[in-house]
Amino acid sequence: QVQLVESGGGLVQAGGSLRLSCAASGRTYTMAWFRQAPGKEREFVAAISWSAGNTYYVDSVKGRFTISRDNAKNTVYLQMNSLKPEDTAVYYCAVARSLEIATTPRLYAYWGQGTQVTVSS
Repeated sequence: QVQLVESGGGLVQAGGSLRLSCAASGRTYTMAWFRQAPGKEREFVAAISWSAGNTYYVDSVKGRFTISRDNAKNTVYLQMNSLKPEDTAVYYCAVARSLEIATTPRLYAYWGQGTQVTVSS
């Protein structure tokens, strides 16, 4: 059993930055961030392999967001720069069922409670 606790969300103006953190208890493999806006399906944002050697991003955040992890602290981060109003959503971190990087929610076994990110125009 893995428990995940996200933090770092908030309200920011367009063009601003936020850094999300997700602290995990228990063994983790590939980890990822997803987001869900009101009335929309949960969307993959970024993933990182256990060794941090591989990362993957959805096209809409490439060049603006950076995922990283500190295995000594069992924590994954999402640095979000140049934020846009369309980035507004609840952001969730998740632990995959395996070492493979995946973009499908059903391939992730554990989820955090989510943290709200609101970008004003």
